[in-house]
Amino acid sequence: MKKLTLLLVLFALYCLPMQAQPGKGMRWSRDGQSYYKATPAGIESNPLTGEPATVKIPASTYKGLALKDFYFSADEKKLLLYTNSKKVWRYETRGDYWVLDVATGKLQQLGKNQPASSLMFAKLSPDGSKVAYVSGHNIFVEDLQNGTVTPITTDGTRRFINGTFDWAYEEEFGCRDGFRWSPDGKSIAYWQIDATKIRDFLMIDNTDSIYSFTVPVEYPKAGESPSACRIGVADIQTAKTTWMQVPGDNQQHYIPRMEWVPGKNTLIIQQLNRKQNDSKVMLCDAATGKVRSLYEETDSAWIDVKSRWDDDNIAGWDFIRGNKSFIWVSEQDGWRHLYNINTEDGKATLLTPGNYDVISIAKIDEANNVIYFLASPENPTQQYLYKVALSGGKAERITPANEPGSHEYKISPYGAWAIHDFSNAYTYPVSENLQLPAHKSSSNAVLNAITKSAAAPNKPEFFRVTTVDGVTMDGWMSKPANFDPAKKYPVVFYVYGEPAGATSLDAIGAGRNFLYDGDMAADGYLYVTLDNRGTPLPKGRTWRKCVYRKVGLINARDQAMGAKALMQKYPFIDPERTAVWGWSGGGSMTLNLMFQYPEIYKTGIAIAAVGNQLTYDNIYQERYMGLPEENREDFVKGSPITYARNLKGNLLYIHGTGDDNVHYQNAEMLLNELIKYNKQFQFMAYPNRTHSISEGQGTFEHLSTLYTNYLRTHCLPGGK
Repeated sequence: MKKLTLLLVLFALYCLPMQAQPGKGMRWSRDGQSYYKATPAGIESNPLTGEPATVKIPASTYKGLALKDFYFSADEKKLLLYTNSKKVWRYETRGDYWVLDVATGKLQQLGKNQPASSLMFAKLSPDGSKVAYVSGHNIFVEDLQNGTVTPITTDGTRRFINGTFDWAYEEEFGCRDGFRWSPDGKSIAYWQIDATKIRDFLMIDNTDSIYSFTVPVEYPKAGESPSACRIGVADIQTAKTTWMQVPGDNQQHYIPRMEWVPGKNTLIIQQLNRKQNDSKVMLCDAATGKVRSLYEETDSAWIDVKSRWDDDNIAGWDFIRGNKSFIWVSEQDGWRHLYNINTEDGKATLLTPGNYDVISIAKIDEANNVIYFLASPENPTQQYLYKVALSGGKAERITPANEPGSHEYKISPYGAWAIHDFSNAYTYPVSENLQLPAHKSSSNAVLNAITKSAAAPNKPEFFRVTTVDGVTMDGWMSKPANFDPAKKYPVVFYVYGEPAGATSLDAIGAGRNFLYDGDMAADGYLYVTLDNRGTPLPKGRTWRKCVYRKVGLINARDQAMGAKALMQKYPFIDPERTAVWGWSGGGSMTLNLMFQYPEIYKTGIAIAAVGNQLTYDNIYQERYMGLPEENREDFVKGSPITYARNLKGNLLYIHGTGDDNVHYQNAEMLLNELIKYNKQFQFMAYPNRTHSISEGQGTFEHLSTLYTNYLRTHCLPGGK
């Protein structure tokens, strides 16, 4: 129900903030003065000062391997190459790995005795002499000098997982890489996930052979206990594992974060209870397994983990002051702020006071006594770079005032340079190198792009509207070409509305419908989005978390009342030609709006929707709704299937039969309910397609044509 991938890369661009971290295929140089990028010519070095790129490692050196990613050792004497990647659910996290000795040119493949494209998350040891990786749910260490391969674990199976994670951990916490080298390279800490008690959900593949077969996914539904989880530390020489003595039932708690304390034989972990409203940070002695509780935080709703405010990246821990403290993000005072947590007594000190949210951390530059972060106190649809002293205080905006929109900064290791990425609703993504903290760019590429595109015709208009409930919502509107305010136009609402994404951002994609086959403005449609309460806009904790146990009710009412307020404000909206559409969580919202507010929405297109909240995975659904055994009625009240009997308008429902995320059973359950009440609708199943409905020749063209024809037929275009 979250960000979509593959075909929906555009969707992610349109609906969610731009990425905050350097992407795959890009790595900072050791001195922080350039970055490396994989090109057909090889690994190129790109100076941040603007000089031409040079080839550091020619492609011929690694025999032209088609790289998916690459990693240098700390001294840049060895290069780890990732190729032949394959998908594991949404992400291409298994493949083949090679190591190149930069000085000698020696190239060696890792895991030769393992199946092709089966290695996962290979990592060089701190001294570069060994590589650890996962294959077949077990961890192995390979010595680069003599080629010896040592199995660190041997009991791994599909449902007993060492060094990686099950479906739910990966999807909902951003946990994929499940092991860490110790600072001294003598041991490896790893997660072990026991999914043997988790029931398989069986998807049916009817297309890849004459006889159908099932595809099992260990998938804990809402109300089912999660996989048991524990942390072990394995000695490299003996392969003996010492298990950390983390308190609490390991099947009723989650451990989404674990890292080594730099320079110490100590782990730091975060544990969440099943409801995810009690977070504990603990220190673990790697030698003995003894655990000391350091810091605890509770919330009446839920507590987000790092992946939710750091571009789905759960890894890393922001230690400062010689590891005597670390930076933490918390909403404990009603806003998302930075805190300094003392590693001796767990004392928390607020660093960013004020009635605004920190969106994400861009860089902790301890050498210069500054923390860079993204925020937007005045406009929640935008984001800018700010800085604050490491000791805390008043934040200072760094991004110039004449660059309105959404900014991202990939800041170099020593904080002197940044790769600055920008877009807004009318400016396509542009990038420049600049110096910090002056925000000085020799090219002025961003400012020039803004100036050039400012005169673009038919730019989306941003607005705020206040509902009858007193809720002020942000949104954008794209008007028809040759707009005449005296006419009435059909409106298409694009919705998401769940805690995992926002749609009203001032970034590229605002006002654009990637599924529509043609030009909506030229055809005479108004295209509108609104962000309801519960979406992750930087508008404070209450805005985001008031939907706890009310997903499907509060957020749907906000959307409906927002639409009504908009129609009252703008008489050019035709209330008889009102359409709504969404994908995943937006598909669920579409169904709830069509069923709960049929007097407002006349046509709906719902794609890959959760029709019954009790069918979705426990980590996501229980985070926002509680535990079904305690408040099952809330899950029922928030589910579209409960209101299907109220359908009056035109509904097109679309789902992939191979969706491992939002299972196809949602479609069949919903169809049964609509059939029971003789509700007529149109349905399209895409055989064996996943949540992105992207696989197979001609799929996107077919989906786009289906979507467009249905909209044009049931929500007639043009002004009247």
